[in-house]
Amino acid sequence: MTHALAPSRRTTLTRLGQTLLAGATLVAGLSLTAPVHAYDLRFGHGGTEDTAYHLGATRFKELLEEQDVDLGVQIMGNSVLGHETEMFEQLMAGALDMSIVNPGLITDFSDTANVFSIPFLYRDQEHWQTVLDGDVGREIADQITAETGVKVLAFFGGGKRQIVSSRPLESLDDLDGMKLRTNPTKPLITAWSALGTDPTVMAWKEIYTGLQLGAIDGLLNEAEWIHRMRFHEVAPHIGLSEHDITVRLLTMSELTWDRLDDAQQEAVMAAASQAASYARGVQLEQDAEALELLVEEGATLHELDREQMQQIVREPLAEVIDEMGLSELHQMIVNAE
Repeated sequence: MTHALAPSRRTTLTRLGQTLLAGATLVAGLSLTAPVHAYDLRFGHGGTEDTAYHLGATRFKELLEEQDVDLGVQIMGNSVLGHETEMFEQLMAGALDMSIVNPGLITDFSDTANVFSIPFLYRDQEHWQTVLDGDVGREIADQITAETGVKVLAFFGGGKRQIVSSRPLESLDDLDGMKLRTNPTKPLITAWSALGTDPTVMAWKEIYTGLQLGAIDGLLNEAEWIHRMRFHEVAPHIGLSEHDITVRLLTMSELTWDRLDDAQQEAVMAAASQAASYARGVQLEQDAEALELLVEEGATLHELDREQMQQIVREPLAEVIDEMGLSELHQMIVNAE
């Protein structure tokens, strides 16, 4: 016995057929014009198109595809492949070729990645650049690679982290008793406890409401994300602690890396290095622009005594760094010139 399709269902199937036909036609058209590569690297990340993540990934794609190594890049941004931690697990399994990852999210897989959670790690922006581009950065990259099976090609980053507060920050005394949202890592909790705050764990999506309701008094964040998330609407005071400059890992699955020949590996490393330098420049510029926007929109900037902050946290931090087995690596960073 046969049944006639209802009109609405016939219409839906007709439209679906038209969509599939249009898609097939588009793909066929693209295949005639787009370059064909022996292998396309699947590059997932969590940024939108206006972020340094995506702009840096695009630059990597351009640089690599300029080389005569028969490699292409397929970029999938905006977390379409999942959260950064999920993408990192895909890299470990060889289900994804490349990604950009916050090292703070992979400390369950790599003890070495904890080094980037140490506050006041860099003397200034120049020191930060020196660490990432020099022998120390390569040592950190190699250690993370050995621990995870995910190759660290280079370093993105560049957001300067500040204190966002619902109350004025005229001096360090104003930190006393502040319920400060932090990531739950030992170095951060130790440092901010020593500075008098009450470190508090809160989900990212709950921060705005938490500030509104007084569940927290502040948080630690970069200007770009303070502005994107509109935190300054409920916490208009920004303490310029610059206690960290963000680092993000440009990564490749070792299973993918091992499939590449020598020329392809060389081309990937060269493109990664140039793209990372470009992405860091973009991030630093966006960070400065966002800070200006925050002021234009009513935020108040408060200068803080970074030297005094560093003196206060130095001893308690040293104990934690030693406990975590990071003393040698930390000293290498401190001594980098």
